[in-house]
Amino acid sequence: MKRFSLPDLGEGLTESELVSWRVAVGDHVELNQVIAEVETAKALVELPAPTAGVVTRLHVEPGTTVLVGEALVDFAPDGETAPSPSVPEADTAEVDRPSGAVDREPVLVGYGPRTASGERPRRRARSVGDDAPAPAQTAPIAERARPRATPPVRRLARDLGVDLGTLVGTGVGGRIAREEVERAATGLSEQLPERARGAGAAPAGTREASATAADGSVRRPITGVRRRTAEAMVSSAFTAPHVTEFLTVDVTPTMSLLDALARSPRTGDHRVNILTVLAKAVCIAVRRTPAVNASWDEGAGEIVEYGHVGLGIAAATPRGLLVPNIARAEELSLFELADAVADLVRTAREGRTAPAELRGGTITISNVGVFGVDAGTPILNPGEAAIIALGAVRRQPWEFEGQVALRHVVTLSLSFDHRLIDGEQGSRFLVDLGTMLSDPAMVLTMV
Repeated sequence: MKRFSLPDLGEGLTESELVSWRVAVGDHVELNQVIAEVETAKALVELPAPTAGVVTRLHVEPGTTVLVGEALVDFAPDGETAPSPSVPEADTAEVDRPSGAVDREPVLVGYGPRTASGERPRRRARSVGDDAPAPAQTAPIAERARPRATPPVRRLARDLGVDLGTLVGTGVGGRIAREEVERAATGLSEQLPERARGAGAAPAGTREASATAADGSVRRPITGVRRRTAEAMVSSAFTAPHVTEFLTVDVTPTMSLLDALARSPRTGDHRVNILTVLAKAVCIAVRRTPAVNASWDEGAGEIVEYGHVGLGIAAATPRGLLVPNIARAEELSLFELADAVADLVRTAREGRTAPAELRGGTITISNVGVFGVDAGTPILNPGEAAIIALGAVRRQPWEFEGQVALRHVVTLSLSFDHRLIDGEQGSRFLVDLGTMLSDPAMVLTMV
């Protein structure tokens, strides 16, 4: 027998939540076929099968938090015979927790390290079959059909404590809609005992559904991306000394350029907007002020200036704030950047961002202007030296060629780590960005 354990998904994450199974006991799977979805503190990840064979046991139910290295599923590889129900499966399964580069299975997401003693981690999520023979316990999982719903709707259902298996989808292809989950949650909250609707905390280790109290307040468990974001922002705010500067500029020439590009047949299907132009400007300005594209290595006592730009784009998603990044963004043309940003944001909102896309960022842009906000004081993405906030573009009276005229105006905000960047460097970088947005032709003087 072959046992597949939760692999190391990177970024130092030690646990994940099992969202759903794509297989059931008795199913035959192919190598690298997706068998489950797990949610880390950063992304929704699909797990591929490490071998071709028949599923003989599912160790955990959806909604369970699993530590790296803990058992998820057992297989009878092709060419082998599944054990008799009378034989304990834990005694026949080969535990799959490889270490290093030796004996790695050909999966897409990697593996966690084997512990020195070879024992299972001490803290273990409750497995199906702890108190009874495996066949009796795995049957409910095998019989359960996987409801059709998008990742954001699945997330909402988990947060509200709604079992999607009890709902009948009315959307396309029987897909369950957000409204159906919310209606089910309303009925569920009415059935909760009074103590669950009050202010009391849930016992340790339990998964508490959102509940509406009599005064209208709502309690939701802090999990996944929301918890990770909160921890990262607190760490960043109290570790790096933040300084924020603001620059308001006339971007009418850039808006005229965007209009011209929209009419040009060379643009094709590329969607170029002011965020794209700012992204390109950041890549150019970094060459002139490399200190903004750096990190503080406390352990080594060094400042690391990167030779490439991992351009992070802060994306608001149903699961919370994510900052995937575009690797080597400085090598991309304006049109290529437009496509990369669009794909990055769409993938993040659909919950399909790969863990690798959340690593390697060196500088970030946060587009608060899409929410109608003029400016802000963005908090640094941990490990980075600078973050730029792009405000809303507004038509307003502005001095132009000795007269007052209606112009397109935007405010740029730059927060930076004062350990790495002096005021003079931060100001020069921000002015370079403003110069390129106010007169795109000035790019020719900077490259």
